[in-house]
Amino acid sequence: MTAQTVDKKGLAKAFAASLTGTALEWYDFAVYSAAAALVFPIIFFPDSDPLTGTLLAFSTYAVGYIARPIGGFVFGRLGDVIGRKQLLVITLMLIGVTTFAIGLIPGYDTIGIVAPILLVAMRFAQGVAVGGEWGGAVLLSSEYGNPRQRGFWSSAAQIGPPAGNLLANGALAVLTLSLTEDQFESWGWRVAFLFSAVLVGFGLWIRLKLEDTPVFKALQESGDRSEAPISEVFSTQLRPLIAAILSRIAPDVIYALFTVFSITYGVQKLGFERSEVLTAILVGSAFQLGLIPLAGAVSDRINRRLVYAVAAVGGVAWSAIFFLIIGGSSLPLLILGVVVGLAFHSFMYGPQAAFVTEQFTVRLRSTGSSLAYTIAGVFGGAMAPLIFVFLLDKTDTWVPIVGYVAIVGILTLAGLALGRNPDRAEEEEYAVIGNARPATESVK
Repeated sequence: MTAQTVDKKGLAKAFAASLTGTALEWYDFAVYSAAAALVFPIIFFPDSDPLTGTLLAFSTYAVGYIARPIGGFVFGRLGDVIGRKQLLVITLMLIGVTTFAIGLIPGYDTIGIVAPILLVAMRFAQGVAVGGEWGGAVLLSSEYGNPRQRGFWSSAAQIGPPAGNLLANGALAVLTLSLTEDQFESWGWRVAFLFSAVLVGFGLWIRLKLEDTPVFKALQESGDRSEAPISEVFSTQLRPLIAAILSRIAPDVIYALFTVFSITYGVQKLGFERSEVLTAILVGSAFQLGLIPLAGAVSDRINRRLVYAVAAVGGVAWSAIFFLIIGGSSLPLLILGVVVGLAFHSFMYGPQAAFVTEQFTVRLRSTGSSLAYTIAGVFGGAMAPLIFVFLLDKTDTWVPIVGYVAIVGILTLAGLALGRNPDRAEEEEYAVIGNARPATESVK
């Protein structure tokens, strides 16, 4: 595939489809994570003490991550069998329906134990859908673009988290500023979940108008599709899978630190107003909108693993500085701490999609990428808020939290060392739209 043969119109549509879908996904997750920290302990676990309520709420947050590997197994495989587009229509609808339903669940005071059970069920279904969304969204944009610019084009899916986070925290900020505390806890938080219906409609409109990727069309014509992609990934792509999983853990944990745990720590430990912490996250997410594609583009020109590794080391170091500078409860320093922390995250997250997909052969790319993404989420994003809260409660200091971040940073560096640099000629063996010949590939 060369730059001259790229379908620019299709590429623009694919970029938009990838971005809007993952933005909705992360809007849903950001709304949920904020609600888990601020509202759910009151609405769904009222009989618990404050710490237990927060841990239970974050446990439901973790369920969404734990369910992701199921989505990776089911939908990741479908992406290699039926195509990227059909997969993404299904996952988008499932994400939207479950998020909307969460906004309708009555509280514990109304239906008792059924309320948290329904919350967990919807969160589980949401996680399954998200598990299949990421791999397909990344391939949707990167397989339309020039493989020599994969870092930039695949970053479309990576822009989704800050975009969704911006929308979610913006909506929550408006609600908290315009409503009283009682109104927000009673019904205001539900509005943020119900708003997802608008985003789903917009995302479906874009995705239904899009054709499948040129690379998948080429695979169809060549007949070079795997009949058992999951077993083939585990039997032939084990090292790439381990490398991709480890590479994702530190970004997930660092992201959870600055966008999830910072709310709990800032409000409960330092005495910040809820709206102040949300504002800090909002500003940091706004910067990420530009930093993530920039990081992806930089990784196309400089060794991708090097960019990723430098950002991982910087993110670990900054986590310690963050706690030091916010101890005086200064709002400007809180904003600075979150912005810089998310900047380091951006320079891991921007190249991440390209790095993960490049570990796998083209015919197994959807399955391999989805499995890596979802398995890493269990050990990274799912556990991080729980571990943060537990460590803070047991030690009453942030030092062990930074130690935990350092450990996952080392794991990510190990994953980058295990991984391979891109073989930019791989997809040039496939014609852009339809004219394909079988490719013989090996992981180097």
